[in-house]
Amino acid sequence: MSKTFIDTNIVVYANDKRDPVKQKTAATLISALMDSGDGVISTQVLQEYAAISLQKLHQRHDVIIRTLAILEQLEVIQQNPDMIRKAVELKTLYQISFWDACIISNAEAAGCSTILSEDLNSGQFYSGIAVINPFN
Repeated sequence: MSKTFIDTNIVVYANDKRDPVKQKTAATLISALMDSGDGVISTQVLQEYAAISLQKLHQRHDVIIRTLAILEQLEVIQQNPDMIRKAVELKTLYQISFWDACIISNAEAAGCSTILSEDLNSGQFYSGIAVINPFN
């Protein structure tokens, strides 16, 4: 089984009507990963999605709660102190933001081979995990 980590921007696009092409691509990917059982997200992604939906997308609370419940059907990784320390190391090693380093740390802890992200460099490997930008 090849697990795929879903970064926050993929979840946000799946719920953002302002870009219908990206919305469809993101929603299709998330749905396929749910169906296959290969999708992974973290509590960080759930938190970031909720914050962005409230502040920027201005979604209703009930819509956000319903979406969170759907996303919880994926494998959810809870960040722990070891992952945070690893993220600090990754930030320094790759010269990326701490939050992106947390995504990589979480994906590594979950045993993912791929991260779907628009933020990280598509085609690059971080800690042996390939990054794919599904919008390219």
